[in-house]
Amino acid sequence: MNGRTLEVVRAIGERRPRIAVVGDLMLDVWSYGVAGRLAREAPAPVVEVRERRHAPGGAGNTAMNLAALGADVVCFGIVGTDPAAGTLLECLREAGVDTSGVIEHPDAHTPVKHRIVCDEQVLLRLDEAPSELPVDAIDRMLEAANASDADAFVVGDYGSSAMEAAAERLRPGTSNDRRTSDGRRTGRRAAARSGVRPLVVVDAHDLRRWRGIRPDIATPNAAEAAALLSASLPDGADRASFFNERSRALLERSGAREVVVTLDRDGAVLLGEGPHRTHAHRVSEKNASGAGDTFVAVLAAACACGAPIADAMNAAQSAADVVVHKPDTAVCTLDELVARSDGAHGVTLAADELARRIRGHRERGDRVVFTNGCFDVLHRGHTTYLRQAKELGDVLVVAVNADETVRRLKGPGRPVNPSHDRADVIAALECVDYVAVFAEPTPVELIAALQPDVYVKGGDYTAEMLEETTVVESYGGEVVFADYVPDHSTSSIVERIRSGVVS
Repeated sequence: MNGRTLEVVRAIGERRPRIAVVGDLMLDVWSYGVAGRLAREAPAPVVEVRERRHAPGGAGNTAMNLAALGADVVCFGIVGTDPAAGTLLECLREAGVDTSGVIEHPDAHTPVKHRIVCDEQVLLRLDEAPSELPVDAIDRMLEAANASDADAFVVGDYGSSAMEAAAERLRPGTSNDRRTSDGRRTGRRAAARSGVRPLVVVDAHDLRRWRGIRPDIATPNAAEAAALLSASLPDGADRASFFNERSRALLERSGAREVVVTLDRDGAVLLGEGPHRTHAHRVSEKNASGAGDTFVAVLAAACACGAPIADAMNAAQSAADVVVHKPDTAVCTLDELVARSDGAHGVTLAADELARRIRGHRERGDRVVFTNGCFDVLHRGHTTYLRQAKELGDVLVVAVNADETVRRLKGPGRPVNPSHDRADVIAALECVDYVAVFAEPTPVELIAALQPDVYVKGGDYTAEMLEETTVVESYGGEVVFADYVPDHSTSSIVERIRSGVVS
């Protein structure tokens, strides 16, 4: 699957599809602080805000993700002339999104979702509801959207009056046959010559009002799909089977050619051409938001480039798995998605590229954890230790000893597995974000370059035993020793295998 997914992802970067995003734009605000006391006037925590971050939300986040993939993105929506609109539009433009289709109207109010975060937990979310949108602004927005020349239209409907009107009047092209004779989707120029309309992907809270537009793909989440069926979701994890059994009803009620139901921690399921299923790599999401927008963006971009929908779903799932590891309202870049699709779950990088990525994490305020080892024949002691390391921060970097170093440390019969195999296995662990292979006797040079906040070693070491301790403490970092897991060592496992003793 990785080879086909990688081909799909690279095609997005090479073809740079033009995609129109039509939808409800909002601003996401993340305020990070500390709460050490209660208010005198009420039993409520007093939050001292230390940092505030802004990002486009709703359809704006979909547009941001498309731009991060290298797509040519034009956005259509309505905002006010308030400060929130200024911040939102500035973020979109800095990301390379064409905002010429966004109508700024003095009688509109830009929706804001404000999250208050303390100790890495969302304490409170304040939603400023949108105003009733002016009719003349809706008319101008839809006129511009219908005139847009694009390979694909992505609709982000969060329930506004503008999207209610768009469901009735958005008409991107005139034909409902969007495929060539070999089943592949046409590009923008080919579509213009043949008179077919572009790909239409609808991501809506209420799909019933979009039935008349007959979308190519509808992407409800589990709750939205259940509402479309007027049904209650079953208890337990078998939601994919629940929707598979009702696929005909979902297709009929949505009017879509294909329906992809996103199931958050359980991946996604295709109803229509499929069925096809993806599986998410489960993580503790902390403060992540917008993984569904990322999924829709990659799905639309890949299908607009001619990818079969099952392959597009696989790429979209990989992108969503990248985003849930990030804080705030985040995006998945093309480089991150290529790395994710290129045979490893995590990302194995050269030292200079790793340093660049870590600088980006620092700018976002992430706490970086670093550890190293041979990791030859992975066992429970390794995985326990790595999970403990990840719990100490936001980003875990693992440095793997090169083969020659392992031979010097462990003897001529080692390593059992070469460095690239050991790195790929470590990168496949959920708790690991980045992997690097180092050839020096110790990782002191890499530590000095990255300056991680925390350096972690196993409980069978002490600070005095490690040359790395001096380097870490020189820049104010912390050295932590994980719990030791007895009776789990690679050397003992290799010895048992060679002796033929089974325990």
